[in-house]
Amino acid sequence: MRTHQCACLCEADIGQDVALAGWMNSRRDHGGVIFIDLRDSSGIVQIVINPDQSESFSRAEQARNEFVLRVTGQVRLRPDGTENPGLSTGTIEVVADQLTILTRTEHLPFQIDDEDVNETLRLKHRYLDLRRTRMQRNLRLRHSLVRTIRHFLEARDFTEIETPMLTRSTPEGARDYLVPSRVHTGAFYAMPQSPQMFKQILVISGFERYYQIARCFRDEDLRADRQPEFTQLDLEMAFVEEADIMQLMEALFKLAFSELGDIKLPDTFPVLSYREAMKRYGTDRPDLRIALELVDLTDAMKDEEFQVFRRAANRKDGRVAALRVPDGAALTRQKIDAYTEFVGNYGAKGLAYIKVNSTAAGREGLQSPIVKFLSDAAIDSIIQLSNCQPGDIVFFGADAASTVNASLGALRNQLGADLGLVEEGWQPVWVVDFPLVEYDQESNRWQALHHPFTAPKEDALDEIQSDPGSVLSRAYDLVLNGVEIGGGSIRNHRLDVQRQIFRMLGLSEDSIDEKFGFLLTALSCGAPPHGGIAFGIDRIAALLAGESSIRDVIAFPKTQRAYCPLTDAPNAIATEQLNELELRVKTTASIMNAPVSENP
Repeated sequence: MRTHQCACLCEADIGQDVALAGWMNSRRDHGGVIFIDLRDSSGIVQIVINPDQSESFSRAEQARNEFVLRVTGQVRLRPDGTENPGLSTGTIEVVADQLTILTRTEHLPFQIDDEDVNETLRLKHRYLDLRRTRMQRNLRLRHSLVRTIRHFLEARDFTEIETPMLTRSTPEGARDYLVPSRVHTGAFYAMPQSPQMFKQILVISGFERYYQIARCFRDEDLRADRQPEFTQLDLEMAFVEEADIMQLMEALFKLAFSELGDIKLPDTFPVLSYREAMKRYGTDRPDLRIALELVDLTDAMKDEEFQVFRRAANRKDGRVAALRVPDGAALTRQKIDAYTEFVGNYGAKGLAYIKVNSTAAGREGLQSPIVKFLSDAAIDSIIQLSNCQPGDIVFFGADAASTVNASLGALRNQLGADLGLVEEGWQPVWVVDFPLVEYDQESNRWQALHHPFTAPKEDALDEIQSDPGSVLSRAYDLVLNGVEIGGGSIRNHRLDVQRQIFRMLGLSEDSIDEKFGFLLTALSCGAPPHGGIAFGIDRIAALLAGESSIRDVIAFPKTQRAYCPLTDAPNAIATEQLNELELRVKTTASIMNAPVSENP
Protein backbone atom coordinates (compact mmCIF):
# COMPACT_ATOMS: atom_id res chain seq x y z
CA MET A 1 0.00 0.00 0.00
CA ARG A 2 2.82 2.44 0.81
CA THR A 3 6.60 2.52 1.10
CA HIS A 4 6.95 5.59 3.31
CA GLN A 5 4.98 7.83 5.63
CA CYS A 6 4.46 11.34 4.31
CA ALA A 7 6.58 13.36 6.72
CA CYS A 8 9.35 10.75 6.83
CA LEU A 9 10.53 11.79 3.37
CA CYS A 10 13.56 14.07 3.17
CA GLU A 11 16.19 15.31 0.70
CA ALA A 12 18.03 11.99 1.00
CA ASP A 13 15.04 10.41 -0.78
CA ILE A 14 15.31 12.62 -3.89
CA GLY A 15 15.08 10.48 -7.02
CA GLN A 16 13.37 7.58 -5.25
CA ASP A 17 10.07 6.09 -6.39
CA VAL A 18 7.68 6.03 -3.44
CA ALA A 19 4.12 4.98 -2.61
CA LEU A 20 2.17 7.09 -0.11
CA ALA A 21 -1.32 6.93 1.36
CA GLY A 22 -3.28 9.35 3.50
CA TRP A 23 -5.93 12.07 3.61
CA MET A 24 -6.09 15.07 1.34
CA ASN A 25 -5.42 18.02 3.60
CA SER A 26 -5.85 20.66 0.88
CA ARG A 27 -5.72 21.13 -2.90
CA ARG A 28 -4.52 24.02 -5.02
CA ASP A 29 -4.87 24.45 -8.80
CA HIS A 30 -2.00 26.53 -10.27
CA GLY A 31 -1.81 27.09 -14.01
CA GLY A 32 -2.98 23.64 -14.98
CA VAL A 33 -0.91 21.89 -12.31
CA ILE A 34 -2.63 20.53 -9.18
CA PHE A 35 -0.87 20.57 -5.82
CA ILE A 36 -2.21 18.35 -3.03
CA ASP A 37 -1.06 18.36 0.57
CA LEU A 38 -1.26 14.71 1.56
CA ARG A 39 -1.50 14.01 5.29
CA ASP A 40 -1.00 10.90 7.38
CA SER A 41 -0.17 10.41 11.04
CA SER A 42 3.43 11.51 10.50
CA GLY A 43 2.60 14.86 8.88
CA ILE A 44 2.24 16.41 5.41
CA VAL A 45 4.03 16.22 2.08
CA GLN A 46 3.22 18.10 -1.13
CA ILE A 47 2.10 16.08 -4.17
CA VAL A 48 2.37 17.51 -7.69
CA ILE A 49 -0.01 16.20 -10.40
CA ASN A 50 0.75 17.30 -13.93
CA PRO A 51 -1.95 17.36 -16.64
CA ASP A 52 -0.04 14.85 -18.78
CA GLN A 53 -1.07 12.24 -16.22
CA SER A 54 -4.61 12.57 -17.51
CA GLU A 55 -6.31 9.84 -15.48
CA SER A 56 -4.66 10.81 -12.21
CA PHE A 57 -5.19 14.51 -12.99
CA SER A 58 -8.91 13.87 -13.46
CA ARG A 59 -9.08 12.07 -10.11
CA ALA A 60 -7.18 14.91 -8.44
CA GLU A 61 -9.76 17.37 -9.80
CA GLN A 62 -12.51 15.30 -8.14
CA ALA A 63 -10.72 15.00 -4.81
CA ARG A 64 -11.97 17.00 -1.82
CA ASN A 65 -10.64 17.57 1.66
CA GLU A 66 -10.40 14.34 3.69
CA PHE A 67 -10.66 12.05 0.64
CA VAL A 68 -8.39 9.06 1.27
CA LEU A 69 -5.77 8.83 -1.49
CA ARG A 70 -2.92 6.61 -2.61
CA VAL A 71 -0.12 8.19 -4.60
CA THR A 72 2.91 6.74 -6.36
CA GLY A 73 5.59 8.97 -7.76
CA GLN A 74 9.14 10.27 -7.50
CA VAL A 75 10.63 12.54 -4.87
CA ARG A 76 12.27 15.72 -6.16
CA LEU A 77 13.65 18.98 -4.80
CA ARG A 78 11.18 21.86 -4.84
CA PRO A 79 11.99 24.66 -7.29
CA ASP A 80 13.78 27.67 -5.82
CA GLY A 81 11.41 30.05 -4.08
CA THR A 82 8.67 27.47 -3.49
CA GLU A 83 10.03 25.97 -0.27
CA ASN A 84 7.76 25.85 2.78
CA PRO A 85 9.76 26.30 6.01
CA GLY A 86 6.63 25.49 8.02
CA LEU A 87 6.81 21.82 6.99
CA SER A 88 9.47 19.25 7.80
CA THR A 89 9.12 18.19 4.13
CA GLY A 90 9.13 21.79 2.92
CA THR A 91 12.15 21.42 0.61
CA ILE A 92 10.83 18.42 -1.36
CA GLU A 93 7.73 17.24 -3.18
CA VAL A 94 6.47 14.09 -4.85
CA VAL A 95 5.63 14.20 -8.58
CA ALA A 96 2.76 11.75 -9.00
CA ASP A 97 2.61 9.19 -11.76
CA GLN A 98 -0.55 7.63 -10.34
CA LEU A 99 -3.22 8.89 -7.94
CA THR A 100 -6.00 6.61 -6.70
CA ILE A 101 -9.04 7.59 -4.65
CA LEU A 102 -9.38 4.93 -1.95
CA THR A 103 -12.33 6.48 -0.12
CA ARG A 104 -14.62 9.39 -0.95
CA THR A 105 -15.75 11.69 1.83
CA GLU A 106 -19.31 12.94 2.13
CA HIS A 107 -20.21 16.36 3.52
CA LEU A 108 -18.01 17.22 6.51
CA PRO A 109 -19.66 18.75 9.61
CA PHE A 110 -16.57 20.95 9.98
CA GLN A 111 -13.21 21.41 8.33
CA ILE A 112 -10.21 19.85 10.02
CA ASP A 113 -8.23 23.10 9.91
CA ASP A 114 -11.10 25.17 11.42
CA GLU A 115 -10.02 26.00 14.98
CA ASP A 116 -13.30 27.73 15.90
CA VAL A 117 -15.60 24.72 16.25
CA ASN A 118 -18.10 24.17 19.08
CA GLU A 119 -16.66 21.56 21.43
CA THR A 120 -19.79 19.41 21.51
CA LEU A 121 -19.73 19.25 17.71
CA ARG A 122 -16.06 18.23 17.92
CA LEU A 123 -16.92 15.49 20.42
CA LYS A 124 -19.88 14.27 18.34
CA HIS A 125 -17.54 13.80 15.37
CA ARG A 126 -14.48 12.95 17.43
CA TYR A 127 -12.98 10.84 14.60
CA LEU A 128 -12.59 14.07 12.63
CA ASP A 129 -11.41 16.10 15.61
CA LEU A 130 -8.72 13.54 16.37
CA ARG A 131 -7.24 14.01 12.89
CA ARG A 132 -6.16 17.53 13.87
CA THR A 133 -2.45 18.06 14.36
CA ARG A 134 -3.08 19.33 17.87
CA MET A 135 -5.05 16.27 18.95
CA GLN A 136 -2.62 13.87 17.28
CA ARG A 137 0.20 15.58 19.15
CA ASN A 138 -1.67 15.50 22.48
CA LEU A 139 -2.50 11.79 22.39
CA ARG A 140 1.00 10.84 21.28
CA LEU A 141 2.37 12.94 24.12
CA ARG A 142 0.09 11.08 26.52
CA HIS A 143 1.35 7.77 25.12
CA SER A 144 4.94 8.88 25.63
CA LEU A 145 4.16 9.93 29.21
CA VAL A 146 2.77 6.49 30.08
CA ARG A 147 5.69 4.77 28.33
CA THR A 148 8.20 6.85 30.31
CA ILE A 149 6.42 6.03 33.57
CA ARG A 150 6.44 2.32 32.81
CA HIS A 151 10.13 2.27 31.90
CA PHE A 152 11.05 4.24 35.02
CA LEU A 153 9.14 2.00 37.43
CA GLU A 154 10.09 -1.30 35.83
CA ALA A 155 13.75 -0.32 36.06
CA ARG A 156 13.16 -0.02 39.82
CA ASP A 157 11.64 -3.47 40.33
CA PHE A 158 7.97 -2.48 40.26
CA THR A 159 5.51 -5.11 39.04
CA GLU A 160 2.48 -4.07 37.02
CA ILE A 161 -0.63 -5.89 38.26
CA GLU A 162 -4.23 -5.36 37.17
CA THR A 163 -6.95 -5.10 39.81
CA PRO A 164 -10.70 -5.77 39.35
CA MET A 165 -13.01 -3.42 37.48
CA LEU A 166 -16.06 -5.00 39.11
CA THR A 167 -15.83 -4.85 42.88
CA ARG A 168 -17.93 -4.04 45.94
CA SER A 169 -19.22 -0.61 46.84
CA THR A 170 -17.31 1.01 49.70
CA PRO A 171 -17.46 4.61 50.90
CA GLU A 172 -14.51 6.59 49.50
CA GLY A 173 -16.03 10.05 49.14
CA ALA A 174 -17.64 10.24 45.70
CA ARG A 175 -20.65 8.28 44.46
CA ASP A 176 -20.01 4.91 42.88
CA TYR A 177 -21.02 3.84 39.40
CA LEU A 178 -23.04 0.68 40.01
CA VAL A 179 -23.42 -2.39 37.78
CA PRO A 180 -26.34 -4.77 38.45
CA SER A 181 -25.59 -8.48 38.58
CA ARG A 182 -27.74 -10.83 36.51
CA VAL A 183 -26.52 -13.90 38.38
CA HIS A 184 -26.96 -12.45 41.88
CA THR A 185 -30.43 -10.92 41.78
CA GLY A 186 -30.66 -7.58 43.57
CA ALA A 187 -26.92 -7.30 44.06
CA PHE A 188 -24.60 -4.78 42.44
CA TYR A 189 -20.96 -4.40 41.58
CA ALA A 190 -19.29 -1.00 41.84
CA MET A 191 -16.79 0.37 39.36
CA PRO A 192 -13.59 1.22 41.27
CA GLN A 193 -12.99 4.78 42.40
CA SER A 194 -9.42 3.63 42.89
CA PRO A 195 -7.65 0.30 43.42
CA GLN A 196 -6.92 1.36 47.01
CA MET A 197 -7.75 -1.77 48.99
CA PHE A 198 -6.55 -4.18 46.30
CA LYS A 199 -3.15 -2.53 46.09
CA GLN A 200 -2.76 -2.71 49.85
CA ILE A 201 -3.67 -6.38 49.73
CA LEU A 202 -1.08 -6.92 46.97
CA VAL A 203 1.62 -5.46 49.20
CA ILE A 204 0.43 -7.63 52.08
CA SER A 205 0.66 -10.54 49.60
CA GLY A 206 4.38 -9.97 49.18
CA PHE A 207 4.48 -7.79 46.05
CA GLU A 208 6.59 -5.10 47.66
CA ARG A 209 6.49 -2.74 44.68
CA TYR A 210 3.22 -2.62 42.75
CA TYR A 211 2.05 -0.22 40.04
CA GLN A 212 -0.79 0.04 37.58
CA ILE A 213 -2.03 2.46 34.95
CA ALA A 214 -5.52 2.18 36.37
CA ARG A 215 -8.93 3.14 35.02
CA CYS A 216 -11.12 4.64 37.76
CA PHE A 217 -14.70 5.86 37.96
CA ARG A 218 -16.42 8.48 40.10
CA ASP A 219 -19.99 9.71 39.77
CA GLU A 220 -19.29 13.32 40.74
CA ASP A 221 -19.90 16.79 39.39
CA LEU A 222 -17.53 17.47 36.51
CA ARG A 223 -15.09 20.31 35.85
CA ALA A 224 -12.38 20.98 33.31
CA ASP A 225 -10.04 18.69 35.27
CA ARG A 226 -12.57 15.92 36.03
CA GLN A 227 -14.18 13.10 34.07
CA PRO A 228 -16.52 10.30 35.20
CA GLU A 229 -13.86 7.82 34.05
CA PHE A 230 -10.22 8.72 34.30
CA THR A 231 -6.74 7.21 34.28
CA GLN A 232 -4.25 7.31 37.10
CA LEU A 233 -0.79 6.02 37.84
CA ASP A 234 -1.25 3.96 40.98
CA LEU A 235 1.59 2.52 43.02
CA GLU A 236 2.23 1.03 46.43
CA MET A 237 5.45 0.15 48.25
CA ALA A 238 6.31 -1.90 51.32
CA PHE A 239 8.77 -0.85 54.04
CA VAL A 240 8.75 2.85 53.19
CA GLU A 241 8.20 6.20 54.83
CA GLU A 242 6.93 9.45 53.31
CA ALA A 243 10.34 10.63 52.13
CA ASP A 244 11.00 7.40 50.20
CA ILE A 245 7.90 7.81 48.06
CA MET A 246 8.25 11.57 47.63
CA GLN A 247 11.89 11.34 46.50
CA LEU A 248 11.08 8.56 44.02
CA MET A 249 8.23 10.56 42.52
CA GLU A 250 10.39 13.66 42.23
CA ALA A 251 12.90 11.63 40.22
CA LEU A 252 10.11 10.28 37.98
CA PHE A 253 8.66 13.68 37.17
CA LYS A 254 12.01 15.37 36.66
CA LEU A 255 12.76 12.67 34.10
CA ALA A 256 9.34 12.76 32.41
CA PHE A 257 9.17 16.54 32.10
CA SER A 258 12.74 16.71 30.84
CA GLU A 259 12.22 14.02 28.19
CA LEU A 260 8.74 15.03 27.04
CA GLY A 261 8.79 18.80 27.33
CA ASP A 262 12.43 19.77 27.73
CA ILE A 263 11.35 21.17 31.11
CA LYS A 264 13.75 21.34 34.04
CA LEU A 265 11.99 20.94 37.37
CA PRO A 266 13.72 21.98 40.60
CA ASP A 267 16.34 19.59 41.99
CA THR A 268 14.32 19.34 45.21
CA PHE A 269 10.62 20.13 45.43
CA PRO A 270 9.59 22.55 48.23
CA VAL A 271 7.35 21.26 51.02
CA LEU A 272 4.47 23.14 52.67
CA SER A 273 2.36 22.03 55.58
CA TYR A 274 -1.38 22.06 54.97
CA ARG A 275 -1.77 24.69 57.68
CA GLU A 276 0.84 26.97 56.10
CA ALA A 277 -0.65 26.53 52.62
CA MET A 278 -4.12 27.51 53.83
CA LYS A 279 -2.77 30.44 55.84
CA ARG A 280 -0.66 31.90 53.02
CA TYR A 281 -2.62 30.92 49.92
CA GLY A 282 -6.13 29.96 51.05
CA THR A 283 -5.86 26.59 49.32
CA ASP A 284 -4.05 23.28 49.60
CA ARG A 285 -3.32 23.55 45.85
CA PRO A 286 -1.27 26.75 45.74
CA ASP A 287 0.11 28.09 42.49
CA LEU A 288 3.54 29.25 43.59
CA ARG A 289 4.07 31.13 40.32
CA ILE A 290 1.83 33.87 41.79
CA ALA A 291 3.70 35.94 44.39
CA LEU A 292 0.52 37.23 46.10
CA GLU A 293 -0.07 35.90 49.63
CA LEU A 294 -2.82 36.17 52.21
CA VAL A 295 -1.99 37.97 55.47
CA ASP A 296 -3.80 36.92 58.63
CA LEU A 297 -5.46 39.74 60.61
CA THR A 298 -7.61 37.63 62.91
CA ASP A 299 -5.83 38.38 66.19
CA ALA A 300 -5.48 42.07 65.34
CA MET A 301 -9.24 42.42 64.77
CA LYS A 302 -10.62 40.69 67.89
CA ASP A 303 -11.26 44.03 69.64
CA GLU A 304 -11.95 46.08 66.50
CA GLU A 305 -14.95 48.44 66.43
CA PHE A 306 -15.88 47.43 62.85
CA GLN A 307 -18.33 44.64 63.56
CA VAL A 308 -17.80 42.75 60.28
CA PHE A 309 -14.15 42.15 61.19
CA ARG A 310 -14.77 41.77 64.93
CA ARG A 311 -17.48 39.11 64.59
CA ALA A 312 -15.39 37.03 62.20
CA ALA A 313 -12.25 37.35 64.36
CA ASN A 314 -14.10 36.09 67.44
CA ARG A 315 -15.82 33.14 65.79
CA LYS A 316 -14.41 29.78 66.80
CA ASP A 317 -14.03 28.92 63.12
CA GLY A 318 -13.56 32.50 61.92
CA ARG A 319 -10.82 34.31 60.06
CA VAL A 320 -10.00 37.84 58.92
CA ALA A 321 -7.42 37.99 56.13
CA ALA A 322 -6.02 40.52 53.68
CA LEU A 323 -4.71 40.13 50.14
CA ARG A 324 -2.39 42.92 49.01
CA VAL A 325 -2.13 43.52 45.26
CA PRO A 326 0.87 45.64 44.23
CA ASP A 327 -0.14 48.57 41.98
CA GLY A 328 -3.75 47.40 42.25
CA ALA A 329 -5.11 50.85 43.12
CA ALA A 330 -5.54 51.39 39.39
CA LEU A 331 -8.41 48.91 39.36
CA THR A 332 -11.70 50.56 38.42
CA ARG A 333 -14.84 50.37 40.53
CA GLN A 334 -16.43 48.30 37.77
CA LYS A 335 -13.60 45.76 38.00
CA ILE A 336 -13.81 45.67 41.80
CA ASP A 337 -17.56 45.03 41.55
CA ALA A 338 -16.82 42.15 39.16
CA TYR A 339 -14.39 40.66 41.69
CA THR A 340 -17.03 41.09 44.41
CA GLU A 341 -19.44 39.05 42.31
CA PHE A 342 -16.67 36.52 41.65
CA VAL A 343 -15.94 35.81 45.34
CA GLY A 344 -19.68 35.45 45.91
CA ASN A 345 -19.42 32.17 43.99
CA TYR A 346 -17.27 30.90 46.87
CA GLY A 347 -19.65 31.93 49.65
CA ALA A 348 -18.30 35.42 50.42
CA LYS A 349 -20.99 37.95 51.33
CA GLY A 350 -18.94 40.83 49.96
CA LEU A 351 -15.43 42.06 49.22
CA ALA A 352 -14.08 44.92 51.30
CA TYR A 353 -11.08 46.79 49.94
CA ILE A 354 -8.75 49.70 50.62
CA LYS A 355 -6.83 51.63 47.98
CA VAL A 356 -3.53 52.90 49.33
CA ASN A 357 -2.53 56.42 48.26
CA SER A 358 -0.06 56.98 51.09
CA THR A 359 1.07 54.95 54.08
CA ALA A 360 2.65 57.88 55.92
CA ALA A 361 -0.65 59.79 56.12
CA GLY A 362 -2.45 56.98 57.97
CA ARG A 363 -6.24 57.15 57.60
CA GLU A 364 -6.02 60.13 55.23
CA GLY A 365 -3.86 58.17 52.81
CA LEU A 366 -6.45 55.41 52.36
CA GLN A 367 -9.44 55.33 50.04
CA SER A 368 -12.29 52.95 50.84
CA PRO A 369 -15.93 52.84 51.94
CA ILE A 370 -14.87 51.00 55.13
CA VAL A 371 -12.07 53.32 56.32
CA LYS A 372 -14.47 55.51 58.31
CA PHE A 373 -15.58 52.46 60.33
CA LEU A 374 -12.05 51.32 61.24
CA SER A 375 -10.19 52.37 64.37
CA ASP A 376 -6.76 53.92 64.17
CA ALA A 377 -5.31 50.74 65.71
CA ALA A 378 -6.94 48.62 63.01
CA ILE A 379 -5.62 50.86 60.24
CA ASP A 380 -2.11 50.72 61.70
CA SER A 381 -2.31 46.91 61.91
CA ILE A 382 -3.50 46.63 58.28
CA ILE A 383 -0.70 48.87 56.99
CA GLN A 384 2.01 47.09 59.01
CA LEU A 385 0.88 43.49 58.59
CA SER A 386 0.05 43.72 54.89
CA ASN A 387 3.19 45.77 54.17
CA CYS A 388 1.17 47.77 51.67
CA GLN A 389 2.75 50.50 49.57
CA PRO A 390 1.36 53.57 47.78
CA GLY A 391 -0.50 52.45 44.67
CA ASP A 392 -1.55 49.11 46.15
CA ILE A 393 -5.03 47.77 46.81
CA VAL A 394 -5.80 45.50 49.75
CA PHE A 395 -8.78 43.13 49.61
CA PHE A 396 -10.30 41.64 52.78
CA GLY A 397 -12.18 38.51 53.73
CA ALA A 398 -13.98 38.17 57.08
CA ASP A 399 -16.14 35.11 57.71
CA ALA A 400 -15.73 31.43 58.53
CA ALA A 401 -12.14 30.46 57.76
CA SER A 402 -13.31 28.01 55.10
CA THR A 403 -15.20 30.78 53.26
CA VAL A 404 -12.35 33.30 53.57
CA ASN A 405 -9.82 30.76 52.33
CA ALA A 406 -11.95 29.63 49.40
CA SER A 407 -12.88 33.13 48.24
CA LEU A 408 -9.53 34.89 48.70
CA GLY A 409 -7.64 31.84 47.41
CA ALA A 410 -9.71 31.90 44.21
CA LEU A 411 -9.39 35.69 43.98
CA ARG A 412 -5.61 35.38 44.26
CA ASN A 413 -5.53 33.06 41.25
CA GLN A 414 -7.91 35.26 39.25
CA LEU A 415 -5.93 38.42 39.98
CA GLY A 416 -2.73 36.61 39.02
CA ALA A 417 -4.21 35.73 35.64
CA ASP A 418 -5.90 39.10 35.01
CA LEU A 419 -2.95 41.28 36.02
CA GLY A 420 -0.19 39.22 34.44
CA LEU A 421 1.27 38.19 37.79
CA VAL A 422 1.77 34.53 36.90
CA GLU A 423 5.48 33.89 36.45
CA GLU A 424 6.74 31.73 33.63
CA GLY A 425 7.98 28.27 34.48
CA TRP A 426 7.04 25.29 36.59
CA GLN A 427 6.56 25.34 40.35
CA PRO A 428 5.92 21.98 42.06
CA VAL A 429 5.23 21.79 45.78
CA TRP A 430 4.47 18.99 48.20
CA VAL A 431 1.67 19.67 50.69
CA VAL A 432 1.90 17.55 53.84
CA ASP A 433 0.54 17.27 57.39
CA PHE A 434 -3.12 17.28 56.40
CA PRO A 435 -5.78 16.84 59.08
CA LEU A 436 -6.76 13.19 59.30
CA VAL A 437 -10.47 14.05 59.31
CA GLU A 438 -12.88 16.92 58.79
CA TYR A 439 -16.28 17.42 60.39
CA ASP A 440 -19.28 17.19 58.10
CA GLN A 441 -22.09 19.40 59.43
CA GLU A 442 -24.76 17.79 57.25
CA SER A 443 -24.15 14.23 58.43
CA ASN A 444 -23.02 15.39 61.89
CA ARG A 445 -19.95 13.17 61.95
CA TRP A 446 -16.27 13.03 61.14
CA GLN A 447 -15.17 12.13 57.61
CA ALA A 448 -11.74 11.13 56.33
CA LEU A 449 -10.09 14.06 54.55
CA HIS A 450 -8.36 11.70 52.09
CA HIS A 451 -9.61 8.16 52.76
CA PRO A 452 -10.02 6.02 55.88
CA PHE A 453 -6.89 3.94 55.17
CA THR A 454 -4.52 6.90 55.70
CA ALA A 455 -2.30 6.50 58.74
CA PRO A 456 -2.31 9.16 61.47
CA LYS A 457 0.89 10.64 62.83
CA GLU A 458 2.19 8.14 65.36
CA ASP A 459 2.39 10.72 68.17
CA ALA A 460 -1.36 11.39 67.82
CA LEU A 461 -2.76 7.88 68.18
CA ASP A 462 -4.18 8.64 71.63
CA GLU A 463 -6.23 11.57 70.26
CA ILE A 464 -8.06 9.60 67.53
CA GLN A 465 -11.08 9.11 69.79
CA SER A 466 -10.73 12.03 72.21
CA ASP A 467 -9.88 14.84 69.77
CA PRO A 468 -10.07 13.64 66.14
CA GLY A 469 -9.92 17.14 64.68
CA SER A 470 -6.42 17.71 66.06
CA VAL A 471 -4.92 14.57 64.53
CA LEU A 472 -2.63 15.02 61.53
CA SER A 473 -2.24 12.37 58.85
CA ARG A 474 0.76 10.94 57.03
CA ALA A 475 -0.63 12.13 53.70
CA TYR A 476 1.13 14.07 50.95
CA ASP A 477 -0.15 15.75 47.77
CA LEU A 478 1.93 16.94 44.84
CA VAL A 479 0.78 20.22 43.30
CA LEU A 480 2.19 21.64 40.06
CA ASN A 481 1.37 25.19 38.97
CA GLY A 482 -1.75 25.17 41.12
CA VAL A 483 -2.98 21.79 39.87
CA GLU A 484 -3.13 18.82 42.22
CA ILE A 485 -1.60 16.10 40.07
CA GLY A 486 -1.43 13.39 42.69
CA GLY A 487 -1.63 12.39 46.29
CA GLY A 488 -0.98 9.51 48.61
CA SER A 489 -0.19 8.48 52.14
CA ILE A 490 1.38 5.99 54.44
CA ARG A 491 -1.36 3.44 55.22
CA ASN A 492 -2.61 1.83 58.37
CA HIS A 493 -0.76 -1.48 58.54
CA ARG A 494 -1.82 -2.07 62.14
CA LEU A 495 -5.20 -3.75 62.51
CA ASP A 496 -5.99 -2.04 65.83
CA VAL A 497 -5.36 1.44 64.42
CA GLN A 498 -7.48 0.78 61.33
CA ARG A 499 -10.39 -0.44 63.47
CA GLN A 500 -10.00 2.58 65.74
CA ILE A 501 -10.28 4.96 62.77
CA PHE A 502 -13.36 3.18 61.42
CA ARG A 503 -15.01 3.55 64.85
CA MET A 504 -14.11 7.25 65.02
CA LEU A 505 -15.79 7.70 61.62
CA GLY A 506 -19.02 6.41 63.13
CA LEU A 507 -19.05 2.85 61.76
CA SER A 508 -20.44 0.07 63.93
CA GLU A 509 -18.50 -3.16 64.41
CA ASP A 510 -20.98 -4.99 62.19
CA SER A 511 -20.66 -2.33 59.49
CA ILE A 512 -16.86 -2.42 59.68
CA ASP A 513 -16.77 -6.18 59.23
CA GLU A 514 -19.41 -6.16 56.50
CA LYS A 515 -17.73 -3.45 54.41
CA PHE A 516 -14.05 -4.00 55.13
CA GLY A 517 -13.76 -7.45 56.66
CA PHE A 518 -11.60 -8.84 53.85
CA LEU A 519 -9.06 -6.01 54.26
CA LEU A 520 -8.99 -6.33 58.06
CA THR A 521 -8.41 -10.07 57.78
CA ALA A 522 -5.50 -9.39 55.43
CA LEU A 523 -4.06 -6.84 57.88
CA SER A 524 -4.20 -9.48 60.61
CA CYS A 525 -1.96 -11.82 58.60
CA GLY A 526 1.31 -9.89 58.77
CA ALA A 527 0.98 -6.58 56.94
CA PRO A 528 4.25 -4.71 56.35
CA PRO A 529 4.44 -0.94 56.84
CA HIS A 530 3.48 0.42 53.45
CA GLY A 531 2.41 3.50 51.54
CA GLY A 532 1.58 4.64 48.07
CA ILE A 533 0.45 7.40 45.80
CA ALA A 534 -1.70 7.99 42.72
CA PHE A 535 -1.27 10.56 39.95
CA GLY A 536 -3.81 11.78 37.42
CA ILE A 537 -2.45 10.87 33.98
CA ASP A 538 -5.06 13.11 32.33
CA ARG A 539 -4.05 16.18 34.36
CA ILE A 540 -0.32 15.64 33.84
CA ALA A 541 -0.77 15.16 30.10
CA ALA A 542 -2.87 18.33 29.92
CA LEU A 543 -0.16 20.32 31.71
CA LEU A 544 2.55 19.01 29.39
CA ALA A 545 0.40 19.71 26.32
CA GLY A 546 -0.49 23.21 27.48
CA GLU A 547 -4.21 22.42 27.49
CA SER A 548 -6.66 23.95 29.96
CA SER A 549 -9.05 20.96 29.85
CA ILE A 550 -8.26 17.28 30.28
CA ARG A 551 -10.86 16.57 27.58
CA ASP A 552 -8.24 17.57 25.04
CA VAL A 553 -5.84 14.81 26.09
CA ILE A 554 -8.49 12.04 26.28
CA ALA A 555 -9.49 10.23 23.11
CA PHE A 556 -13.21 9.92 23.87
CA PRO A 557 -14.18 12.16 26.80
CA LYS A 558 -17.58 13.01 28.25
CA THR A 559 -19.05 16.51 28.51
CA GLN A 560 -19.68 18.30 31.81
CA ARG A 561 -23.02 16.49 31.96
CA ALA A 562 -21.22 13.13 31.75
CA TYR A 563 -22.67 12.70 28.26
CA CYS A 564 -20.92 11.28 25.18
CA PRO A 565 -22.09 13.07 22.00
CA LEU A 566 -20.28 10.51 19.82
CA THR A 567 -22.18 7.44 21.03
CA ASP A 568 -25.19 9.16 22.65
CA ALA A 569 -24.38 7.57 26.00
CA PRO A 570 -25.85 7.05 28.52
CA ASN A 571 -28.92 5.68 26.80
CA ALA A 572 -32.17 3.99 27.77
CA ILE A 573 -32.01 0.19 28.08
CA ALA A 574 -34.43 -2.19 26.38
CA THR A 575 -37.12 -3.72 28.54
CA GLU A 576 -35.79 -7.22 27.79
CA GLN A 577 -32.40 -6.35 29.26
CA LEU A 578 -34.00 -4.80 32.34
CA ASN A 579 -36.14 -7.88 32.83
CA GLU A 580 -33.04 -10.11 32.76
CA LEU A 581 -31.64 -8.04 35.62
CA GLU A 582 -35.02 -7.86 37.37
CA LEU A 583 -34.86 -4.06 37.29
CA ARG A 584 -37.52 -1.47 36.59
CA VAL A 585 -36.99 2.21 35.71
CA LYS A 586 -39.16 4.45 37.89
CA THR A 587 -39.12 7.50 35.58
CA THR A 588 -38.48 8.00 31.89
CA ALA A 589 -34.94 9.18 31.24
CA SER A 590 -34.55 12.32 29.12
CA ILE A 591 -31.01 11.49 28.05
CA MET A 592 -32.29 10.17 24.72
CA ASN A 593 -32.99 13.80 23.80
CA ALA A 594 -29.81 15.25 25.25
CA PRO A 595 -29.07 18.57 23.53
CA VAL A 596 -26.17 18.33 21.11
CA SER A 597 -25.54 22.07 21.50
CA GLU A 598 -24.81 21.88 25.23
CA ASN A 599 -21.73 23.78 26.34
CA PRO A 600 -19.33 21.24 27.94
